[in-house]
Amino acid sequence: MIKRLLVLAGLLVTTSALADSPKPAEIPADPIAKKKELLFSDDFESAEPDQRWHRAVATFTFEEGALKGTQTRVKEEFGKDGKVIKPHSAVHGLAVPTKDSVIEVKMRFDGCTLMDVEFDDRQYTGSHYGHLCRAQVMLDKVRILDERDGTQNEEIKALREDPSKKEEVAKRMEGKVVTFPVSLEQNKTYTVVVETVGDAMRVSIDGKPVAYHKSPGIGHPTKSQIEIGVAGQSGWFDDLKVWNAEPAN
Repeated sequence: MIKRLLVLAGLLVTTSALADSPKPAEIPADPIAKKKELLFSDDFESAEPDQRWHRAVATFTFEEGALKGTQTRVKEEFGKDGKVIKPHSAVHGLAVPTKDSVIEVKMRFDGCTLMDVEFDDRQYTGSHYGHLCRAQVMLDKVRILDERDGTQNEEIKALREDPSKKEEVAKRMEGKVVTFPVSLEQNKTYTVVVETVGDAMRVSIDGKPVAYHKSPGIGHPTKSQIEIGVAGQSGWFDDLKVWNAEPAN
């Protein structure tokens, strides 16, 4: 139990620059997913981390019966090979394949500005690093992103290099990002649930529905792994569970 409790290639760093859908859909009052079998559970009390966890972008540590993430790549710098290393959130990966799912996890902001749950397919080449979709939780908002067809789409990323393609980029980005207001606090534990069914994602916090979106990238059929991230200092995750799911109705 919690005892204290992404450049979009630097995924969680430039989220304020994203264009939101002008009219977010109404949030369903009831869950959109029905839980089936439990695929994964971790209360982080074990001395040995589950082998399905793997580091994506350091640093995460298992401390005090919880998983602590701290963003360490906070500014652009040069590596030993002379290549530029861009700022990036701390990211921890979980090799649990899903299609439709319910993810429940406790989050606590400990100086960080953003925590998130993401789905990827490393075999998919149409988006950067196979990024598909994610739910970002901030102190004042929750944002749902279709990354496969939007923010991380390789064609859109290439178009952004050409200033004359600005209108085309804007058109293709329509409806790929939505934001809903919330009011959260530092150093307070919240239970976050992310439901993904078909092309729809619904987010609830402490049992209250706070965000919802439908977009094609969310419906990508082969979500090969889950990633959790932290941007801006530290954040804690605990009691993470992943269920296979089916539509509630």
